[in-house]
Amino acid sequence: MAKRLIPFFNRVLIEKIVPPSKTTAGILLPESSTKLNSGKVVAVGPGARDRNGNLIPVSVKEGDTVLLPEYGGTSVKLGEKEFHLFRDEDLLGTLHD
Repeated sequence: MAKRLIPFFNRVLIEKIVPPSKTTAGILLPESSTKLNSGKVVAVGPGARDRNGNLIPVSVKEGDTVLLPEYGGTSVKLGEKEFHLFRDEDLLGTLHD
């Protein structure tokens, strides 16, 4: 049975995207050219509450590709995969094609 983690509050579960180290033709790429720290949103919490008790929803949704900070987040291992938990306000932005 597969485990599914649903974050609390305004936390976001992210699977980091590992950039390819070589092209399809077999040419090795330098690390500096693949240095975009991004990930795919796997699950989101319901949001946080303000002082008045109003729900502030999370700004991303499942399936979004986001830009991550260089440091931070909490590593979580579910089965064989490794994920990271970030707060919504720690994410730097969303990436679009």
